[in-house]
Amino acid sequence: MSYMEVLQKVKKKQISPVYLIYGTESFFIQNLKKQITKQLLPKKEDMENLSVFDLEETPIQEVIADAETYPFFGEKKLIIANNPTFLKAKPDKLPFEHDLELLQQYIAHPVDYSVILFVGDYEKIDERKKVSKLFKKNGVVAVCSPIKEYELSKWMNNLTSQLKISIQDDVYEILEAEFSTDLHLLQNELIKLSLYVGEGGVVTKGIAEKLISHSANSSSLQLVDAVIDQNLHKAISIYKDLEKMKEEPIALIALLAFQFRTILRVKLLKQKGYSQSQMQKQLSVHPYVIKIALNREKKFTVDNLQRIIDKLTTADSNMKQGKMEKGLAFELLLYEIIYVN
Repeated sequence: MSYMEVLQKVKKKQISPVYLIYGTESFFIQNLKKQITKQLLPKKEDMENLSVFDLEETPIQEVIADAETYPFFGEKKLIIANNPTFLKAKPDKLPFEHDLELLQQYIAHPVDYSVILFVGDYEKIDERKKVSKLFKKNGVVAVCSPIKEYELSKWMNNLTSQLKISIQDDVYEILEAEFSTDLHLLQNELIKLSLYVGEGGVVTKGIAEKLISHSANSSSLQLVDAVIDQNLHKAISIYKDLEKMKEEPIALIALLAFQFRTILRVKLLKQKGYSQSQMQKQLSVHPYVIKIALNREKKFTVDNLQRIIDKLTTADSNMKQGKMEKGLAFELLLYEIIYVN
């Protein structure tokens, strides 16, 4: 099952005695753990019935023994068993052996007063194994994969609904550019925006630009926009902000070079008839990077992009050879690439 499917069931208090939660999206994993804990152990004193094990240090026999022991207080026990490496195609070598036969028996017939969460930050498990098949048949398997590009806006809408705020369309682009690969940060920024505008408030582009924490990579996207708009004043202003963030001009050249090379490569692939998903596979970058590049490539000719990349390469070489003071060289570079068009 997907993360969202499992989460909806948990919120409806449809709790299974056995869960396998795995994947590489830590935000989803942590949130499922949090929501299940909230449902089973709502009061502070209930936390006495929470046990946490590391299966790289503790054999599964001890986890099962704990699960089969009645809770001292309350009706339910919650057991979190991290790192079930025995589910991987090539399990890690441990100084002890897990009794997987015992685990299989338990999954087939779990007790009704304990809930066990098996949690692993693995991209895949070996689904051919008997124990993996039993998790699927008798438990709930939650696959926490990274969010897909087309799901991000829906996910943000759900969160803004919970926070009782609304955000303007152009704010989505700012948030995607900054945080599409880190949902923890994205949630924190939306919470910060909700505190600023208050319940029922609307987040405008101006509010977002003022409050959102910017990264060097996203600021390089803003530099590209300033180049497209031929706005030298804005470009230098962005550079000054990055300078305050202790970003080195040579590092900024690398970021700009990555952006313009991506735009050029996307433009060339588009001319060859590649789809957006084919471009993403070919270039091995985040889907949002392709989306941004497709929006930008229309503003440049291939010749202009190649000239900009040449100027970036030359400036990088001059800085590394100490031919010019770095800050001044970067400002001159901005002037040259803005008026290369």
